[in-house]
Amino acid sequence: MRLKLPPSHPDHGAQLQALRAIATLELLKGLAAVIGALGIIILVIHHDPWDVAADLLGFLHISPDRHLAQVFLDWADTLTDKKLWAIVIVAFVYSTLRFIEGYGLWKARGWAEWIALLSAGAYIPFEFYRFARHPNLFHVAVIAVNAAIVLYMAYLRFSKPIEIA
Repeated sequence: MRLKLPPSHPDHGAQLQALRAIATLELLKGLAAVIGALGIIILVIHHDPWDVAADLLGFLHISPDRHLAQVFLDWADTLTDKKLWAIVIVAFVYSTLRFIEGYGLWKARGWAEWIALLSAGAYIPFEFYRFARHPNLFHVAVIAVNAAIVLYMAYLRFSKPIEIA
């Protein structure tokens, strides 16, 4: 049982703002996954992935002679319709989880706080690995944001007083 703060309590507004900020981030991640999945469906399905990748590089004014561009083109050449549909399905499942989490956090639901704690915590080891391989400020920012979310959710989940029903 947990003691709930009344809506007029000073901590309630700040807590709700923080949860809604995290919810917004989660909803944006879900939206980005949907846009990416739709982009794959529109641009790549029933088209040659290598041609789409080459067109994308041209649009971005990236020379196909560059090493990373060649890696990207080689990867695109290995894609099949089956792999692309698998990516689309995973993106839609991921976005559904992000939307559910975002809704729960927006409504300050305890179960959503657990999802946020676990999902943000799951990213940290991978981001440390990526940072160790390619140190840059982007990875530092992602680690910092995920660590802040984990710490805040842990604070919410483990420091709340007992609720009296």
